[in-house]
Amino acid sequence: MREYVFFGGTAIVTGAASGIGEALAHRLADRGSHLVLLDRDATRLDTVADSIRDRHPQLTVDTVLVDLADHEATARAGRQLAAGHPQTTLLINNAGVALGGRFDQLTLEEFHWLVDINFGAVVTLTHHLLPVLRAHPGAHLANVSSIYGIVAPPGQTAYAASKFAVRGFTEALRQELAGENVGVTCIHPGGIATRIATTARKGSGVSESNAAKGRARADRMLTIPPSTAADVILRGIQRRRPRVLIGWTARVPDILARVAPGSYGTILSKVLSRTR
Repeated sequence: MREYVFFGGTAIVTGAASGIGEALAHRLADRGSHLVLLDRDATRLDTVADSIRDRHPQLTVDTVLVDLADHEATARAGRQLAAGHPQTTLLINNAGVALGGRFDQLTLEEFHWLVDINFGAVVTLTHHLLPVLRAHPGAHLANVSSIYGIVAPPGQTAYAASKFAVRGFTEALRQELAGENVGVTCIHPGGIATRIATTARKGSGVSESNAAKGRARADRMLTIPPSTAADVILRGIQRRRPRVLIGWTARVPDILARVAPGSYGTILSKVLSRTR
């Protein structure tokens, strides 16, 4: 398959109000893509869109305000996007949330809230927009999983479950679309310096002190600028890479999971301890 062409295409990006999504929006605009940006934070989303419009007045930049935890609202947004933006050539399912706590410290409502956003919304939006992508030979789909879609640490049962699901869904879909001239990429970021740790929810059974310690540990690992992550992602999309790993905090655990699938947790803990 030929390289993906950004210039003149239309890209839909979820979670575009901050972090990787915001950086992707700016980098896509720099490459000449028209944009449709989704998020639940109206103020931040408008700020991102207005900034891009000021820098790239020749591009169309639309925004869609939606809470991806709301299945009906997400399905409605998917239908509206498919009908209102039939020229779409790139879908990046980037939006995600975090939830700290062991499985026995989470309620089922908390668990399903995260899975609905991190995985359910990916499935719903892809379902509605895949026919649009198929109508444009050379289109591309990119789903953001995580390094926790490759390894699963304690205290991340909900998050890891959702990101492993994104990985499996994306890899199976890639096989189904083989030969249809639609590229599919699964993205595994490592420690990207976004707001995900500071905005993470804690399970109902997690004390505030333990939650604060968990956020502090996560913050120490979140060192890669979102702009760097966006560049790596878009390079992978352009080259039709099936999988993109971002940073050593993704590459090292990936190697450990291959070499020691049953004991990578112990090894990874020692590596991270020495790094700190």
